[in-house]
Amino acid sequence: MSSSSNLQDTPFYDPNRSYKENWDEGPFGSFANDIEYTDEGKPSYELFGHELYLPFGIPAGPLLTSKFCAGAFKKGFDIAVYKTIRPYEHPCNAFPNIVPVKASKKLTLEQAAEGLIMDDDYHEPIAITNSFGVPSPPPEVWQADMKKAIASARKGQLLIGSYQATNKGEGEIAFIDDWVLGAKMIKETGVKVVELNLSCPNEGTSHLLCHDTERVVKITKAVKEEVGDMPVVIKISYFPSQEKLEAFVQKTHLYVDGYATINTIAGPLKKEDGSPALPGKNRLVSGICGAPIKWAGVEMVQRLNTIREKEGLDFKIMGTGGVTTPADYVEYRKAGADAVMSATGAMWNTDLAREIKEEIL
Repeated sequence: MSSSSNLQDTPFYDPNRSYKENWDEGPFGSFANDIEYTDEGKPSYELFGHELYLPFGIPAGPLLTSKFCAGAFKKGFDIAVYKTIRPYEHPCNAFPNIVPVKASKKLTLEQAAEGLIMDDDYHEPIAITNSFGVPSPPPEVWQADMKKAIASARKGQLLIGSYQATNKGEGEIAFIDDWVLGAKMIKETGVKVVELNLSCPNEGTSHLLCHDTERVVKITKAVKEEVGDMPVVIKISYFPSQEKLEAFVQKTHLYVDGYATINTIAGPLKKEDGSPALPGKNRLVSGICGAPIKWAGVEMVQRLNTIREKEGLDFKIMGTGGVTTPADYVEYRKAGADAVMSATGAMWNTDLAREIKEEIL
């Protein structure tokens, strides 16, 4: 599939190649060249005690390896979140893992639930599906590589490590223990901030862990006891109910230093002929990313900010979803985001960080 409109010809994660090919050979596009964006002066922003030139970066998802993270830092993205890993090796879903989607400018939850159709090309406004299954290399591989990613951060930049436990059906205690094990392994790399990915479908089902408040409380409490002073961020999805979101924050903020939101909006995806767009079991429903979900990300930031101000709480908000232009960055910041992240937008426009800096700094 080729790109069209103003999107760069080759995204830094190539959807026409397998996950393994991207891992082994990537990144691609301008992330693979030696042209660097250089910041001048002293960093004027701060996040979790770390100085930043700009609180903008790329969330967990497309940054597969230390080479991808180094490419992001080199292009002026000052926050890079290493792709979500697990305490154990885990396979990737079958290829393809990213395909274009036909979606309206604003993808509502109702439209997503009714189902979407796969597009035949990538174009603006960019909309894709993302279906990897949270693959992970063995710990000895990702730990060594995460250390390299940390070392690639320059002055005014921050590497965050993201992970997810694996529910093996052995009960709640074993599941929580897996989260603690992952936190221990992440901490061993020397990473300064850890993110718990609570927003991916739980092993191929539509259930999201972030909507199970009581279990999240148990997990975050246990993880915080393991990592101590290390800032803990939890990545959450869209909450339709403000009442449930308020209860969630009230019960988790004691163990959490920040909330990253949103991930995707899930929905069934088919081809024009009605067949599933993605091959394999439990893959009819996948996460939709890109411009059409921006409304949900901005709204969640606004709602979290309202809770923070109303209750006088002290946590950071990292806004994600549909950021493709400098104006999108500004909109998120005005909504209350302490940091703004772009995955799909950055993949197809590796100059996005530079464009934002040139416009607002």
